[in-house]
Formats: sequence, C-alpha cells, structure tokens
Amino acid sequence: MSEEKKYEYSADSIQALEGMEHVRMRPSMYIGDIGVRGLHHLVYEVVDNSIDEAMGGHCDTIEVTINEDNSVTTKDNGRGIPVDIHKKEGVSALQVVMTKIGAGGKFDKDSYKVSGGLHGVGVSCVNALSDHLTATVHKNGKIWQQEYERGKALYPVKTIGETDFTGTIVTFLPDKSIFQQTTEFNYETLANRMRELSFLNKGVTIKLTDRRKTDDEGNFTTEIFYSDEGLPEFVKYLDSTRESLIAKVISMECEKNGIPVEVAMVYNTSYAENLHSYVNNINTHEGGTHLAGFRRGLTTTLKKYADDSGLLKNVKFEIAGDDFREGLTAIISVKVQEPQFEGQTKTKLGNREVTSAVSQAVSDMLTIYLEENPNDARAIVQKVILAATARHAARKAREMVQRKTVMTMGGLPGKLSDCSETDPAQCEIFLVEGDSAGGTAKQGRDRNFQAILPLRGKILNVEKAMQHKVFENEEIKNMFTALGVSIGTEEDPRALNLSKVRYHKVVIMCDADVDGSHIATLILTFFFRFMREMIEQGYIYIATPPLYLVKKGQKREYAWDDNQRDLIAQKMGGGVTIQRYKGLGEMNAEQLWDTTMNPEFRTLRQITIDSLTEADRVFSMLMGDDVPPRRDFIEKNAKYAKIDV
Repeated sequence: MSEEKKYEYSADSIQALEGMEHVRMRPSMYIGDIGVRGLHHLVYEVVDNSIDEAMGGHCDTIEVTINEDNSVTTKDNGRGIPVDIHKKEGVSALQVVMTKIGAGGKFDKDSYKVSGGLHGVGVSCVNALSDHLTATVHKNGKIWQQEYERGKALYPVKTIGETDFTGTIVTFLPDKSIFQQTTEFNYETLANRMRELSFLNKGVTIKLTDRRKTDDEGNFTTEIFYSDEGLPEFVKYLDSTRESLIAKVISMECEKNGIPVEVAMVYNTSYAENLHSYVNNINTHEGGTHLAGFRRGLTTTLKKYADDSGLLKNVKFEIAGDDFREGLTAIISVKVQEPQFEGQTKTKLGNREVTSAVSQAVSDMLTIYLEENPNDARAIVQKVILAATARHAARKAREMVQRKTVMTMGGLPGKLSDCSETDPAQCEIFLVEGDSAGGTAKQGRDRNFQAILPLRGKILNVEKAMQHKVFENEEIKNMFTALGVSIGTEEDPRALNLSKVRYHKVVIMCDADVDGSHIATLILTFFFRFMREMIEQGYIYIATPPLYLVKKGQKREYAWDDNQRDLIAQKMGGGVTIQRYKGLGEMNAEQLWDTTMNPEFRTLRQITIDSLTEADRVFSMLMGDDVPPRRDFIEKNAKYAKIDV
C-alpha cells in the first residue's frame, strides 16, 4: 500500500460528534475558556435560567450555594423545568433540556419574551462539563430528579417524593479533567455577579452562601442581594466614592418600538467616563448599538439645551461628543427578544433597531430633566465646557507623546534598556520602581527578551488628574513611548492603538511593602483608565518578589509570606538567620533573577478583570479622595496582600 493510499482523506476520516461530546472536546467554543473565567461562567449559565424565570414574572428568589466539596447548588422558586414526555425525543423534557445542546424554552417565544444565557447552550453545556450534576424539580406536587455524569443521564427521570414547593434545584461539580487550572470557585467573583444581577432585576432576592468555611461563631459566609430601585441604586453603588456634581440620579424606564429600555446616570467631579451596558442581563463590555444610541441621545439633547440656553456663546471651539461624557457614570440596560451579538461570548450588540429606541428614550428623559432642574443643567454644561477646554490642551500634550514614539525621530526613552528580540509575542518589559532597583534588574535580566524601564517615584494618580496632565507627565510619556502604544483620535480621545505594541508581557515590579503596593496600584489605575485593552488581552502582570531569605550555614531558601518563612525556619532547625527584604534594591542581580525574573522559577500574577463595574468602583475608591471606604477595604483585604480586579 502506498503512503498516499494509507493516509487517504475520506468520509471515514470525518469525526462526527454528538453535541455533548463536542462541548467536552471544544469547551472554549461554548464558555470562552477553561480557566477561572470559564469555570465561573458555569454558575452564571445556571443562574441565568432562574433569572429568565424572574424576568417572566415567575420567580422572585434565587439561592446560590458553594458547597464543601466545591460543587455549586442553585435553587429558584420558578415554575420548575417541565418533566412531561417530549413528543419528538420520547423522554422527559427535563432530560432533553439537560442533555441536548440548543434545547430549552428560550427558543419558544411563548415561554420567554427575552432571555440571557449563552446562545441557548446553557445548562446542557454546564452538564457536559461537570463530573456530576443532579437536577431536582418541584412541580405539580411532586419532586422529580435525574442525575448525570459528564452530560450523560444515569437513569430516567423519576419521582422521589411529594412537595408543596415549586421550583428547580441544580447541583453540579465541575470536571477536573476539563478545568485543569482550578475547580475552586472564588466567592468575591460570584458575589460581584449576583450583586450585578440584583441591580439589573429589581425585586428579585439573590442569596449567596459559601459553606467551605465558617467564622468564629460557626456561621457560613452569606450575603443577600436585593434592590428596590434597580439601576438608580446601581449607579449610586458605583459612584459611592466619587463626589456628585448633580443632586440626584437621572433615570427612566420605558418601552420604545417594542424594546424595554432602562437608563440611570449621574455626573461626578472626576474626569473618567464610566459607561456600562447590558442586554438581557449580559454585560456587553464592547458596547454595541444600544451604547451608540445612548451616546447619540445624550450628545444631541445636551448640545441643543446648551445652545438654546446661550451657555456656549463664549466658547471659541467646537464641543465634541466625548466632552459630554466626562465625569459621567451611566448604566444602559435593554431587553431584546432576538439579540444579535458579535462573537460567541456576547460582548457587542448588533441589532440596528436598538440604536434609535435608546436614543429616543434618552432624549425624552434628558429633555424633561434639564427643563425641571436648571441648576443641575447649568452645572452639567459647565462641566462639558471644562472638558472641552481640557481636551484641546490634551490634544497638544498627546501629540507630543506621539512624536516621541518609536516610529518617529524621538526614539525610545533614555532610561529604557531594551531587549534584542523584536517579536512582541516573545518580549517582556519590567516597569521597575526606582533607578536603584532598575539598575539591579538590568544586570540580572536576560537581555535577549527582557527590557527594563525604571520609573521615578510614584507616578501621577490618573484618577484625579485631567487628561492633559496625564499626557504631560514624564513617567507616563515614557511608558507610552516604550510600549509603542498610541492613544487618541479626534473622534475618540481615549481610543487605543495596539497595532505597534512592542511587548506582550508588561510586568509591574515593585517593592514588597506598602509603598510598593501603592505604586503598583497607581500603575494599574493608569492601565485600567487609559490602556484597558492591554489588561483585557492579558498583557499586564505583577511580579512577586520574596519577602524573606532564610539562611542556615550554606542552606538558603526564599519565603514569600510569613507562614512560608516559619515553615522553612522550622524545617532548618535552630540557628537560622532571617533576612527581611525591604525592597528590590536589597537583592543582588543574581538573587533578583533567581526569585523574580527567571521564567522557570518566578511567579507572575496576571491581571484580569472579572467585573468591569466592580473594578471601576474599586479603583475610584482606592485612588479617590474618600478615605473611610478605602480604609475599610484595606482592613478587609490586607491579609490577602494583593488586589484581584
């Protein structure tokens, strides 16, 4: 037999996979990834089913419990998944919903007017990626149950008792062979999403319990999320650490062209624009037609008011759309019966009819508000004029930054020690606190692929600075130039161009003390506000230098926390010497390489954003002027020695 014949590509070469097998073979196609984010998405998919019941008026209480074995149980008081025999499939509808991709009431317009979920794969996808799942339905006075292993039913749906309750209970244990990085759920990540859902669905009670640990009195960690007001309350929560510019939240809830629209917004004295958009409870962090509609309605209405009132008569330059959104925090939530999303993970809405619906709704809301609240209206317009003035100053500062980028005569910053590799995917840059530590890092690095940029002292706090001040700051200009990133166009002063980014790994390396943590947070705030795409693409990391060197004779071991230090000292026995590193400068080049820079042994913490709204709130609180909430946050989180955003 010839080689050509042996490897012939024929019909037999095609591997036909059933839906559930395909989910297991290509899980990232269905849940985005198989890391921490994908793991938590499993919970969201199950909870989305309960939320859909709530949106239909059939459910008002949802309970989510992280169990001792790290399985998760969700319980709602909805109608209960149907259990009668499905005519086409010949088995219980519960089994169809749990084991068939694309099955469920969301495709029946009579069952759900709108729904969230993930392209209809929902709970069956969760079932396929779980080692074990139990579905229990309380319906019509009886309790029905079916169990599954990796998506396959272990027995037909059966009755196991009687009940006065109505609802659905699902318990699932993620499959470790799929989620190899971790199967441990993060309580704060789930709490952020449950809080968000409670604001987006006012009147629904969501209870989250963690049974994996108890407090001193033996109680489990439990939080109950409930909102009477909905989006206005959400905006107040997000802006709780900012100073308001106007007296109250501007909000409305209506239906335009058959599309339910909810908007809540408030102006504050900051310089950041914080717009968060949702479609059927899904956070569309890339925006879409609903966000375009909001911006259009806001800009045209405010500009007309400012022109008609004569407040712009002394302004010598044109007011841009971006100026109307500086210092604005807003949430836009729409319910769309047949949403068209760009991309599998639903991050951008594409329905064109939504733009005019939202634009009209926002225009109607603002017109009434501005007429009824002339003092607030004047304060908003004055803020807009200030933003426009600053934008013109920022453009000049930004142009100076652009002229100094790598592709121009300005060249690279003098302090940058670049690497010889030119492929950005292979290159990494360390942003190092101070010239002393920078010098040590330059000696210890691998010059082939590691670049070093020392930063002098604490960089500008961008949370409290006008945009032109940011671009005029020397350390920030050096970061822009070294990274090869350009920012800003006439249409969007905050638009980021990463096409010529020079490093795909940016490592923030600061001292392991309070000052170092503060500097790292300042740098992270800068990236979050001005280079968020670099975080979203996974380019930003934090180095973790050791805190201690434990020595006894010729033995030397490093420790990254107090517990590790004590264990090493105990293992070595008496007569140990413990050196506490107060800064990177106390290490020699070889030690810094061995512990913090060598890819074989170092630990880098990649910065990810689980919740944009919560990250926005945390950065504004940490870097703002309001001290009490910052103190409370630090006291609560200090023991973790890091900030997860």
